[in-house]
Amino acid sequence: MKQTKIIATMGPASSSEAMIEKLIHAGVNVFRLNFSHGTHEFHAENIQKIRSISNKLSTPIGIMGDLQGPKIRVSKFENNQVELANGATITLDVAYTGLGNAEIVGVDYKELANDVTTGDILLLDDGKITFTVAKVEGQKIHCTVTQGGVLKSNKGINKLGGGLTAPALTEKDLEDIKFIATQNLDYVAVSFPKSADDMIFARRKLVQAGSKAQIIAKMERTEAVFQNLHKIVEASDGVMVARGDLAVEVGESLVPGLQKKLVRTCRRLHKVSIVATQMLESMIENPVATRAEVSDIANAVLDGTDAVMLSAETASGSFPLQAVQTMARVCTEAEKMVDHDLDNQFQQEKFANIPQTVAMSAIFSAYHIDAKAIVALTTSGSTARWMSRVISDKPIYAITDNLEGLNGMTLYRGVHPYLMPNASTDAAEQAHLACDFLKRQLILQDGDTVVLTMGDKVSKVGSTNTVKIVTV
Repeated sequence: MKQTKIIATMGPASSSEAMIEKLIHAGVNVFRLNFSHGTHEFHAENIQKIRSISNKLSTPIGIMGDLQGPKIRVSKFENNQVELANGATITLDVAYTGLGNAEIVGVDYKELANDVTTGDILLLDDGKITFTVAKVEGQKIHCTVTQGGVLKSNKGINKLGGGLTAPALTEKDLEDIKFIATQNLDYVAVSFPKSADDMIFARRKLVQAGSKAQIIAKMERTEAVFQNLHKIVEASDGVMVARGDLAVEVGESLVPGLQKKLVRTCRRLHKVSIVATQMLESMIENPVATRAEVSDIANAVLDGTDAVMLSAETASGSFPLQAVQTMARVCTEAEKMVDHDLDNQFQQEKFANIPQTVAMSAIFSAYHIDAKAIVALTTSGSTARWMSRVISDKPIYAITDNLEGLNGMTLYRGVHPYLMPNASTDAAEQAHLACDFLKRQLILQDGDTVVLTMGDKVSKVGSTNTVKIVTV
């Protein structure tokens, strides 16, 4: 079974019930709702479809809400675009409200004039267009075009090297958080956090709104990856390597190394990692991936990422199903090449508490006795998450009676969650019932050796304290 999880972005190409079902069969584990686009009504309709088909297929599917964040954009141009020549001059005016032209255009971020100074490099439309700031006069930023081309309305602005002071959560994001809470989404991705405080604030707002969603920090700012990386990871449940905006801010040549560092850091700190952006970009318009894209996915898997993500490929591309099928095939083959030297992974490892110690003991035991699988009886999914931090070839079947815990495990690498109501208050009896359940699913068969983890108190979060080796 595929261990690496696949996230697919919802959009016009993937929002029909028939396509959602096909994508789940092809290997999608989590659907992403991009709150930069679409109304709450549109997202609510897609959420209902996903939950309905998940129930129909008896397959747990997570749903992630991706907040727009402080995207800084130029305003609209006459004829929706303008041609800018190298060496030309143009003014970004935060107070300008008219339609833009080749000489002046408005900006939707009112603090931009305070955040830049002479000599700063501004990158527009993901770096396709480049301005150098010549001087700042009040609310006007006078720029020289150093890399010209066609600039369209509402394209984004980044500052090379970071330093923009826009907050991570906008008023729109706060309203989207309230909606997310009403829909019981499983994950929330926070765009452009600069520090751990941004993630702490986002979590507080989610809790206040009544949400139990796990929060994912999208690493796309210079300050985040070079100054505050560890603290942001520690304050989050996971990290998304958002390679688009990250490459614009730090330079594309640094992104591969940062990707590896982020994935490695997440595994060490027991957090989830997601690699995203342009993983199968060519498949937006073509049914076959490039060899470079295949290598990109495989390298992310070999790095140890929990999940790989598709954006426009499934949201608006011509071949959403083929893109997921390709990604699933590449993940499966790459996983066969992963080094599973657990003895090396456990060197100098220290455990934080009893449940984590039990989880690590189970992984280590399963590796050395070559067990068929690990069966984790868990409520919140924490035991399964700790197990998934170790690169192992042993599948982890996580049995829970908690729907939130079930969907919350859909991003954990190597974890296959199942919902099974507790039929006994006795932990040993419940473990026996779980093995029988997996035999009925044709996952286990008589004679298989498995490693079990459980707690003395059934359904109590944090009670895992027992590891057993049994033959079913």
